[in-house]
Amino acid sequence: MSTPLADFIDRARRLFVLTGAGCSTDSGIPDYRDADGQWKRTPPVNYQDFMGEAATRQRYWARSLLGWPRFGQAQPNATHAALAALEARGKVEVLLTQNVDCLHQRAGSAAVIDLHGRLDQVRCMGCETRSNREAFQQALLAANPGWDRLDAAQAPDGDADLEGVDFSTFNVPACPTCGGILKPDVVFFGENVPRARVDAVHAHLQQADAVLVVGSSLMVYSGYRFVQAAAKAGLPVAALNIGRTRADDLLTLKVEQSCAEALSFLLPTTTPA
Repeated sequence: MSTPLADFIDRARRLFVLTGAGCSTDSGIPDYRDADGQWKRTPPVNYQDFMGEAATRQRYWARSLLGWPRFGQAQPNATHAALAALEARGKVEVLLTQNVDCLHQRAGSAAVIDLHGRLDQVRCMGCETRSNREAFQQALLAANPGWDRLDAAQAPDGDADLEGVDFSTFNVPACPTCGGILKPDVVFFGENVPRARVDAVHAHLQQADAVLVVGSSLMVYSGYRFVQAAAKAGLPVAALNIGRTRADDLLTLKVEQSCAEALSFLLPTTTPA
């Protein structure tokens, strides 16, 4: 049965797909915002605070030590599979994701740009060495015995809700190469998306003939600006998101439905034996 969303996708030759946290909630990764686009919790760590304050780094990495195991083991869900199927049909110019979980790639999407980086890598802010987050997890555990037994609820993007704890005793390992500050290889609030990455996204946008937003309120400007540019260029924009988006006045089509349910037509149907 045809739907307005299916018709929108069918009409497009090369879709610019932009995804957000709503894609990954079915994988057990919480999102940040409510249906009105407001924060559900304390906003994420700020770049300037992380780089300038040892106490902020201690708090971040202590919470990450507890949040990473569940985040790192998250599996792609039906939304990721549907978008991978869309790419397999030759309909996707690029998939730009604001998520840092790499679940699109694990579901089979290849034309992916991680706008805000990826949490499975750690970056030295001194010598620029990249290393594996799982290996750093082992270093954190070795430097902080017993911390992994603390009780904490899962929070967005590999974080954990760990309150009422003295973080001053938490040991954050330095870069083994240069002794520099280690940071997840993601773009924090207050930090700029690398210029080359932004330019690559704009180049793909120029090759697209329609934009599909999936599971994002677009409240963060780093993603919203591409929808703004698309609308200015006259491209039709559809958004699949429950609740308000920052781009509501720019949309050709809006679907307020579960991402997996709305995109289920892209997946093969199984018939009972």
